Amino acid sequence: MRSCSTLLVIRERNIIMHEGSWGISHTRVPTESRPGHVALIAGFYEDVSAVAKGWKENPVEFDSLINETRHTWCWGSPDILAMFAKGASGNHVFAHNYDAYSEDFGAQDATKLDTWVFDNVKEFFHAARNNQSLFSKLNEDKIVFFLHLLGIDTNGHAHRPSSREYLNNIKIVDEGLKEIVSTLKDFYGNDGKTAFIFTADHGMTDWGSHGAGHPLETCTPFVTWGAGIKYPQKVLAQKFDDTYLQEWKLENWKRQDVNQADVAPLMAALIGVPFPLNSVGTLPVDILNSTDLFKAESMFTNAVQILEQFKVKMALKKEATLPFLFTPFNSLSDSKQINILRKARSYIKQKKYDEAVSLCKELINLALKGLSYYHTYDRFFLAFNVVLGFVGWTSYASLLIIKSHCNLTRGVSKEVKKPSHLLSCSFIAVGVLLALFLLIQACPWTYYIYCLLPLPVWYAVLREFPVIQGLVTLLLTFPPSHFVGYLLLFILGVEVLVLSFFYRYMLTAGLIAFAGWPFITPLWTRAKSTSLSWIFFCLLLAVFPLMPVVGRKPNIFLVVGAGLLVLLLSLFVVTSVLKRKDSLVSEELVLHLLQMLSTVLSICVVYGTHNSLLKKQGLPLINQVVSWIILASSFVMPLLSPLILFDRLFSILVSSMSTYLLLSTGYEALFPLVLSCLMFVWIHMEQETLPQSVVFCKQKVSSIQFTYNTDITQFRDLYLDDIRRAFFLVFFLMTAFFGTGNIASINSFDLASVYCFLTVFSPYMMGALMMWKILIPFALVMCAFEAVQLTTQLSSKSLFLMVINISDIMALHFFFLIKDYGSWLDIGISISHYVIVMSMTIFLVFLNGLAQMLTTKKLKLCGRPKSHLT
Repeated sequence: MRSCSTLLVIRERNIIMHEGSWGISHTRVPTESRPGHVALIAGFYEDVSAVAKGWKENPVEFDSLINETRHTWCWGSPDILAMFAKGASGNHVFAHNYDAYSEDFGAQDATKLDTWVFDNVKEFFHAARNNQSLFSKLNEDKIVFFLHLLGIDTNGHAHRPSSREYLNNIKIVDEGLKEIVSTLKDFYGNDGKTAFIFTADHGMTDWGSHGAGHPLETCTPFVTWGAGIKYPQKVLAQKFDDTYLQEWKLENWKRQDVNQADVAPLMAALIGVPFPLNSVGTLPVDILNSTDLFKAESMFTNAVQILEQFKVKMALKKEATLPFLFTPFNSLSDSKQINILRKARSYIKQKKYDEAVSLCKELINLALKGLSYYHTYDRFFLAFNVVLGFVGWTSYASLLIIKSHCNLTRGVSKEVKKPSHLLSCSFIAVGVLLALFLLIQACPWTYYIYCLLPLPVWYAVLREFPVIQGLVTLLLTFPPSHFVGYLLLFILGVEVLVLSFFYRYMLTAGLIAFAGWPFITPLWTRAKSTSLSWIFFCLLLAVFPLMPVVGRKPNIFLVVGAGLLVLLLSLFVVTSVLKRKDSLVSEELVLHLLQMLSTVLSICVVYGTHNSLLKKQGLPLINQVVSWIILASSFVMPLLSPLILFDRLFSILVSSMSTYLLLSTGYEALFPLVLSCLMFVWIHMEQETLPQSVVFCKQKVSSIQFTYNTDITQFRDLYLDDIRRAFFLVFFLMTAFFGTGNIASINSFDLASVYCFLTVFSPYMMGALMMWKILIPFALVMCAFEAVQLTTQLSSKSLFLMVINISDIMALHFFFLIKDYGSWLDIGISISHYVIVMSMTIFLVFLNGLAQMLTTKKLKLCGRPKSHLT
């Protein structure tokens, strides 16, 4: 028996109604090509760590259907074929792929990727008639032909699934497949021994993206017919949660849904090879057109294969756990395994095949639950240590802030420090015992990090006992109502930040609340014009989280409009520079003119590239070269500007906008501009909030300069306003993150954003460019925060620690929200949220370093030495 499979959105209703079975194949996140193919061909859901290798290499070698075949011939993309050819033992896999540079999203016709496959398959069978060796191999059993059709995916990304190009590609694929089916039947003399399976590795959203858990991405067509496949069955009614039956008008044709991993055991059963070793798929026996005995025996084999994985997992965990601590999976004890297998075998002997199949499915479900149980066996132990570490680090960071800026230890007895030697010995003893415990259980090295890391953190906390004592004394003197009020306000603020990950409009609510800030403070009477500007830009920025996710509705004219606004602002600045009379005017003027030229070029490149792609002429080389030059220059231009606060910040904005325009497809091009305007006003507002005791130190914002060492720890103590400043920073960072889309979801990324730089598929380069686009609003916020630290004369270290504390509290919140049940959309979102917030601390360190470099470094222009205002 032979099997032929490909990736396709099928439209031929004739197959569904007259030749075979059909349904929906339900995929898992991430809905990307590599994990989808691994699930289809190897039968298991691969760890997402494979993304670190661009979905191309095999982090862990695995068994697959292709490895079990006698011979396999593959045609298609090098990204996919290579990993199965590499993972197969022997020399029985023959891969034919086109060049990687053919995967061009800006190409004239992406359907050539599919026609290349069809043409090569037809040529292959034609040549086989005159090649005796190849002819003999093709007439053996247990062989697979794998056709990978990438054209539809490429056109979907480039033009959207509703486009004429996409629909035309489907038509070409349908016609090509008819020819391939005819070619196969002719070659084998219509012997009826070929099975066909058509499905997809993932779906695609209406805006041309995939990777997340939207039903458009996780639901893929599944059509199969030929040898061993049941013919279409008419039914009176069917009940499914979706509306596909009604949309496709197939209510009376029986729908057989499968999980993506079920396809691998199905293909193995069809061609008579062992199930892939690590497969967790369940054989969909209702699709098979075979004897009841074959179905029962196949299900029995399927159950034994998955049960063996369960046994191995249990044995490994039992060996690595102390006997008195080991808790087995009681739902599938050894005796129950034996009883179910014996009973299933008895049913088969008694020809009670339906009962045997049902019992095997029950055993498979229990084994899969057991696999999950042992996979998460140490969850509570590890979770406890993670929470301990979070709470300890947050406590220590808070104590450091209080110790640096509040004299709480005055009057506290120093005798509390005497037990420090005993304290250190106690922690060392606990650490040694814990390490021995982990060593005896042969735990992986990551366990040592989770379990031992909280020890030095809590040791550092307890060493600050005088600070804790002083803090408790201070809190006892604080009015309870005020304390509870501030605590509730802080909790509310953190909850808004957390909810913004799920509901972008929470950012809008927060910005509207921020707009009312001047009215509850003296700011409204002290600086009315600044307050009005703050209200205006808060409300203007609040519009963006209400807009659709970036990429769904591209509009090149909004990108051009954003560029023109940048030019208009630059003209105002140039006018103000011309009015000045100092030695640096000519240097600044040259720099501003260069930045304006860069903005003009960005507008031209964006518009020209858009028109070229519409005409199917690809990415012009000159546009590509200019784009990369603008990107490179955006790192240098700000460093040439004066260190005067607003001059440097404006230079950073204009240089960043030149690059951001090249990476924009619609309204998001306006976002950094509005965000920066609000940041400029924020700097003024924060200076106005300084208390009277600090007024004598205040400078005019126009005269403040960035300096390399901005940490002015000894200038003043902390105020409650400083906590608000730290919260504002985190909120603005969240706004930068979610302001133009749900970036926590992979399908918010639009490949069209990078078309000014490259159109040939390159996951690392495209990913780096899109990450830089995301990074630009963050950098603008952090640079503004550097200015806030200067104008408010506060230690950057303390503010930074407060920001980290807020992010850690959010991370702990998301840690408890992580799910491993429910829909794959819920699971994927819960994990991505936690990872994002966990990464925020490291990310903030990087952003802080980037902001300091952009604001404090000064390069020479035209050989002039750098100079500072006095």
